Amino acid sequence: MTEYAVVNPATGETLATYDTFTDAQIEAGVAAAATAYRDWARDASVAERAERLNRVADLHRERRDELAEIIVREMGKPLAAALGEVDFAADITQFYADNAAKITADQPIDILGEGTAVVRRSALGPLLGIMPWNFPYYQVARFAAPNVAIGNTILLKHAPQCPESAAAIEQMYLDAGFPEGVYVNLYATNEQAATIIADPRVQGVSVTGSERAGAAVAEAAGRSLKKVVLELGGSDPFLLFSTDDLDGAVEAAVEARLDNVGQSCNGAKRFVVVDGLYDAFVEKFAAAMSAATVGDPMSEDTVLGPLSSLAAAERLEQQVQRAVEQGATLVTGGVRDGAFFPGTVLTDVTPEMDAYGEEFFGPVGVVYRVADEAAAVALANDTGFGLGSYVFTTDEAQAERVADAIDAGMVYVNLVLADSPELPFGGVKRSGTGREMGLLGADEFVNKKLIRVGP
Repeated sequence: MTEYAVVNPATGETLATYDTFTDAQIEAGVAAAATAYRDWARDASVAERAERLNRVADLHRERRDELAEIIVREMGKPLAAALGEVDFAADITQFYADNAAKITADQPIDILGEGTAVVRRSALGPLLGIMPWNFPYYQVARFAAPNVAIGNTILLKHAPQCPESAAAIEQMYLDAGFPEGVYVNLYATNEQAATIIADPRVQGVSVTGSERAGAAVAEAAGRSLKKVVLELGGSDPFLLFSTDDLDGAVEAAVEARLDNVGQSCNGAKRFVVVDGLYDAFVEKFAAAMSAATVGDPMSEDTVLGPLSSLAAAERLEQQVQRAVEQGATLVTGGVRDGAFFPGTVLTDVTPEMDAYGEEFFGPVGVVYRVADEAAAVALANDTGFGLGSYVFTTDEAQAERVADAIDAGMVYVNLVLADSPELPFGGVKRSGTGREMGLLGADEFVNKKLIRVGP
């Protein structure tokens, strides 16, 4: 049976197909991860694991061009962005190699009685990662690298449209000298993933994807009493209160919306602008969005390659059409060409419309006019999502107030696209639970064991 395939979204051509694993192959993969954990990973020195992770980071850089071209074919990411993603995955892996000793160090506790107490962080065992198509290397790196540094082993179910990048990652871990079973790629079905979650050898699961996928995984994990980390959708607000450089603010807004062809969970999607700046912002924002170059993802000049699939472009077009039918104003864009979709701007969206509560997973920005700070914060928080947010203001006190008031896992003030390996990533509400990246990301799947010694 074939479920995994490379279908170039720019052309619609099926370039390769891969058979889904049999149940026997899945069992072999889980057994390999359990054996590698027992026989090597949990007892290997931190320095050994870090040395091999360093090599994984190096292999990302050495194979940069090849890895980037794979994901251009798989999901249409423009080549420059694909190269940047490979670089970021290398940097994340390097971060955890460099900080492996820190994240596994004992944490002394000041006790009330005599003697000593420490919290010792140790590995749990095999973990399942269920990863999405929109960042095929970056998403995997931020799950796999910290957990391998700790001593866990990885079972990785990638998105069905990313079989080549999935295999390439596994090969890098093998070529870096990790024993077989430390990192295992599985071409698994959703039903097989549920079986893996229930397996007593598997100690936790991390999923990045849709709310529906997250709910299904969390339900399965709950039945088996397994730890779960969820990174789901987002409808991040971009709040503009004041600026000394409106053109710069608009440029940041466009970058935050069009990153990864608008297919980023923490991309800015709702632009909340105070009344005095609204008209000028909409004019400049719409002009810049419509000017974004749509074309061949292998071209250096392309900003917007195709969406991940024809079906994704069709869904986005239907969302925009429904918003207009319900009374929104289409300022620019909105009409797809195959899987290609232009920069699009909507205004006059009201709470009664579907668009008010939806996530637009593509290059569509919705702009709202507000009277003041209180109205902006209320609108920003009036969503079921709570991943990231962006605040632009020249008032430091206002920035502090608004950052504190926004219901989100991340707030960026006067900058966008500032993710970095040392910064934790994650959200609240329907955007998920837990954190990835940074030192917090290495603290999710560990046994925080108390060791109390008497006098």
